[in-house]
Amino acid sequence: MAKKKTKTQPHVFGIDVGGSGVKGGVVDLSKGKLVTDRHRIPTPQPATPKAVAAVTRQLVDHFSWGGAVGVAIPAIVRHGVVHSAANIDKSWMGVDAVKRFSKALDRPTRVLNDADAAGLAELHYGEAKAYADGVVILLTFGTGIGSAIFVEGELLPNSELGHLELRGDDAEHWASAKAREDGKLSWKAWAARVNEYLNHLEFLFSPDAFIIGGGVSRRSQQFFPYLNTSARIIAAELENRAGVVGAAWYAAQEGTL
Repeated sequence: MAKKKTKTQPHVFGIDVGGSGVKGGVVDLSKGKLVTDRHRIPTPQPATPKAVAAVTRQLVDHFSWGGAVGVAIPAIVRHGVVHSAANIDKSWMGVDAVKRFSKALDRPTRVLNDADAAGLAELHYGEAKAYADGVVILLTFGTGIGSAIFVEGELLPNSELGHLELRGDDAEHWASAKAREDGKLSWKAWAARVNEYLNHLEFLFSPDAFIIGGGVSRRSQQFFPYLNTSARIIAAELENRAGVVGAAWYAAQEGTL
């Protein structure tokens, strides 16, 4: 997927559905940058398919956008259908998200997992593109741990590496940013947990590079010095724009515009 070329239309609308906010904006695909302000609307509670689709329509109407749209959601998405609902309402299970958003927005829409969207953005527009010919793993450290895996530029969709077992539990319960906050851990103590997790992933996948995303990427100088892997460790560059940019890039792929 990552090797397909985007079409000539340089601007596409991207939307990132999060637990607290739904963000969107127009993205210049030649640069991987927003050409508008990133508009945010609070995520409706409960975040049902109907309610979230209505908010995405508000975002599109806010910019008077008439073209294709990409939507990133915090769920496993297979062939457009939602197969998990850890951070959105359980009523999403089994919903054809592509049909739901396409109908609500009345325009071509593609839908993907939010961590996959962030990974696509970083791989195409961040420092990680230097490793696009190898194996790259993006990890977002937040309430849990999101992940995206790329092999020679191709995305393996819907990886859930935060749920790998570590010390008898899901790794994200041990090494997420929330675990650091809940345990009142120093950056050094938390980095030891992250390093254990990264070494486990390195043993399983032998990546050339790890991209570290989530809010902690802005504090990389606090814990990167304590990380030690043979893979290159890179701080995510696009920060909170990655989901929007990646969703727009995904929407621009062949067969959409």
